[in-house]
Amino acid sequence: MKRYEKVAGQIRDLIREGVYSAGQRIPGTRDLVQHFSVSVSTVMSAQRLLEREGWVEARSRSGYYVCPRADASRQPDVQKFSPKPILVADQRMVMKLVQTVQEPSITALGAAVPDADYFPRKALQRAFRSALRLHGRRLDQYSFPPGLPELREALIQQMADAGCALSPEQLTITDGCHEALRLALRSVTKAGDVIAVESPTYYGVLQLINALGLQALEIPSDPQKGISLSALQLAMDQWPVKAILIMANFSNPTGATMSDEDKMSLAALCRERDIPLIENDVYGELGYSALRPRALKSFDDEGQVLYCASFSKTVSPGLRVGWVAPGKWLEQANYLKFTSSLATATLPQMALVSYLADSDHKRHLRQLTGQFQIQMEKARQWVQEFFPASTRITHPSGGFVLWVELPINCDSDDLYYKALQCGISIAPGSLFSPSGKYRNCLRLNCAIPQDRLYRAIKQIGAVLAQTDSG
Repeated sequence: MKRYEKVAGQIRDLIREGVYSAGQRIPGTRDLVQHFSVSVSTVMSAQRLLEREGWVEARSRSGYYVCPRADASRQPDVQKFSPKPILVADQRMVMKLVQTVQEPSITALGAAVPDADYFPRKALQRAFRSALRLHGRRLDQYSFPPGLPELREALIQQMADAGCALSPEQLTITDGCHEALRLALRSVTKAGDVIAVESPTYYGVLQLINALGLQALEIPSDPQKGISLSALQLAMDQWPVKAILIMANFSNPTGATMSDEDKMSLAALCRERDIPLIENDVYGELGYSALRPRALKSFDDEGQVLYCASFSKTVSPGLRVGWVAPGKWLEQANYLKFTSSLATATLPQMALVSYLADSDHKRHLRQLTGQFQIQMEKARQWVQEFFPASTRITHPSGGFVLWVELPINCDSDDLYYKALQCGISIAPGSLFSPSGKYRNCLRLNCAIPQDRLYRAIKQIGAVLAQTDSG
């Protein structure tokens, strides 16, 4: 065990014993240096390790504070099942779900789309004006794959924050993360292939698998730690897995985040078996801690990971700008991008270049994640107050969606229609499984105005109470 790991272990023990309680500031770097008789770098490494593990969080110009520990008894259960490839059923209900975002009369807890007030509208307006003023002639031209070189250059810092050392030539600009995922899947699979996905998984992934004629192989996942690597290995031994698609950071819908150790093991497993690993990191920047979690891509040194992300959850979904770092499938991804959509619109790309150059994006992220953290804690409190007593709720360390496990006799498909009659949309759990699992679960979008969030959760609780009494 390295010296910084020993220091981290001793601090961890003090937290477990209650010497440092939730919300309390732990001793500063200098104090810890003196207490443990170690170097500053050793203490800083220990602090970063504790932060990655979720024991402490860094607060700007203030130090490290003990994080609240999730109540394990209230966490949703990990479903146990034997993975088997399956064709994904029709996903058209998803379109009806996301369309409710455009209905002012509907409180949209179903689609994972933050309210418009969370985005830096004024900064974007300035960025668009700047792009139009400075680059008018270029805006009339196509930005053929791989996309604007200025934007790809700006994205290198985004990738570096995730632990990835890439060059602009290794990135391709896309129409949001959805197209990035589609290009990644098309680059490494053909119709009929088996794709391993975590379960529950983002329903947009299931839509893509359905549209491309692929088979989904559900792998059980822990709502805190992410995909079960042992279950994945067993499934890979049994079935001809052609690719793995996963969200390692603040997974949608559970909010799970894999440890660095598990990320490293997963990357190594895919490298050893020569299986492409597609990473959806669209929520990666939305952690509540000051330390951004590392991407799976950061553990990839052979181009085996196809990294996908966008600005849809952080800057604006209306921009429709994302990117893919497809590793050794770069040439194929660029060709598929060209043949499918020709080019991503030039104006939004150039506006993002101006935004990233002239605005304090990191400050915006700190404010955004701080707001999301407050919303999530409020929502958890209200779910516990208004939902059935045996309800279990995830406790993510990032993002803005909650995964809720209702009593086994509750049917979230039925709840979806009843809630919609009350002007509220939810995402029933069955949408997050190709085989229709999680009928007693649902996902809630918490990134809406707090008063509407409160009323909606209270109303859903009332519907559940009526259903239970009936």
